Amino acid sequence: MNYDKILKLVEKNKGYVTTKEVVDNGIDKRFLTNMVRNGSLVRISRGYYGLPNYIEDEYYKIASKSKNARFSMATALYLHNLSERTPLTYNITLPSNYSGVLQKDKNVIINFVNRNILDLGVTEMTSPFGMKIKVYDVERTICDIIKNKNKIDGEIFSKVLKEYARSKNKNLNKLASYAKIMKIENKVSEYMEVLL
Repeated sequence: MNYDKILKLVEKNKGYVTTKEVVDNGIDKRFLTNMVRNGSLVRISRGYYGLPNYIEDEYYKIASKSKNARFSMATALYLHNLSERTPLTYNITLPSNYSGVLQKDKNVIINFVNRNILDLGVTEMTSPFGMKIKVYDVERTICDIIKNKNKIDGEIFSKVLKEYARSKNKNLNKLASYAKIMKIENKVSEYMEVLL
């Protein structure tokens, strides 16, 4: 019965399940260990399991390690199709008081922010493997790369700002609102005045 419940969660998640999801559904996490032993699941990393023939969804794996992880900077640019560079490392934003397993992950670059702006511009997207993940919207990402210009490749920085300025979908009011909250109004205005 519990094995079936876990397999239904795995099916719903397109081949993955976390210990947290199992426990949140009232199932003893020892069932996961048994399923790994009998070969019906493989342990991908701590708290993260998949079917034996899984294709690892690094985005989901990272997101499952912290409910506060938001994909940001170069990774958000890629997810919004503003950069063609497939991430080799993943940029995420976490609250400044975070101290968890993601700090030890070599594939993750963390940007720490005050909790009061952690959810500013957060949106839910689908990872390239079909899982729901939290990502900053385009305007928040533009603010982040302007604020952290020294942390992003210069060529990508210029190209993205030019592309955003030309975009019919840009939302300058939202951009200005985010810039004000993030206390970078002058920087954002300078770049937009040159480009628009």
